[in-house]
Amino acid sequence: MGVTMQVQGTVVLILATLMVATVDAKIYERCELAKKLEKAGLNSYKGYSIGDWLCMAHYESGFDTSFVDHNLDGSSDYGIFQLNSAWWCDNGVTPTQNLCQMHCQDLLNRHILDDIMCAKRIIASQSGMSAWNSWKEHCSGHDLSEWLKGCDMRVKTDPKINS
Repeated sequence: MGVTMQVQGTVVLILATLMVATVDAKIYERCELAKKLEKAGLNSYKGYSIGDWLCMAHYESGFDTSFVDHNLDGSSDYGIFQLNSAWWCDNGVTPTQNLCQMHCQDLLNRHILDDIMCAKRIIASQSGMSAWNSWKEHCSGHDLSEWLKGCDMRVKTDPKINS
């Protein structure tokens, strides 16, 4: 009976943790996210515009901080930028490099500064935004000014990267 109680307690703790993450999650409005990304210093970071970031986040998660996608290799992608558990964060299940030194669960709340810091690390250590297939497919080489329409912001782009 002691083992059963322990298992039940563990299940309750896991469910409570997931519920807290879901309650603290947020689906950002496009312009709200644009301003948050600009404030975090992403406008022209490594030559990428806020439009690049918005486009990528839209196609990765729909601006939903609680979004989790499960991959065929057993890894999962977490949060607004869909950061992978095999490389960037630790979900306690997938063998990981944990290059951002964080728990994947921390990527599922409305506080995205840690997501941004990890994404900056990816941009700096990988082949830029090409690390995200959705960016390559939907954003690279496209007019990204539409992403900032009505946001009272301007797109800064590096023609070498976005062509």
